[in-house]
Amino acid sequence: MTDHTTRLDHIVLWVRDPIAAAGFYDEAVGLEPVRLPEYSAGEAPFPSVRVNEETILDLMPLTMAERMTMLPGAAESSGHPVNHVCLSLPAEGFDALRGRLEARSVPMTDLSHDSFGARGRARRSFYFRDPDGNLFEARHYD
Repeated sequence: MTDHTTRLDHIVLWVRDPIAAAGFYDEAVGLEPVRLPEYSAGEAPFPSVRVNEETILDLMPLTMAERMTMLPGAAESSGHPVNHVCLSLPAEGFDALRGRLEARSVPMTDLSHDSFGARGRARRSFYFRDPDGNLFEARHYD
């Protein structure tokens, strides 16, 4: 049987240094790098980090923005046109993420409670930025 459920495959983030960005997402956020050796060797145009078995974040070099010609105006999308990306974690993962970010002195908001999301009300959430200014929310549900 074919699964016709729509899923999120990837999000492209503009970054100044994809190798440094992959290090941040690996060490601070806990997301496994994908194609990092291939990117470092010049065999892939960008690396990614894995959110789960179905979803990755592509770490696109900002220098590639001028080559984004698939649609009129696509090159102007470089920068931060997306408000934020939200990562949903189990409670233990949420606490571990916050601890890793604190250990690296990554600025974070205070905890919020009962914010609405795809699965209803999240018990706790907070926001942080990556080194390139991309804004993330982390949350967990009961």
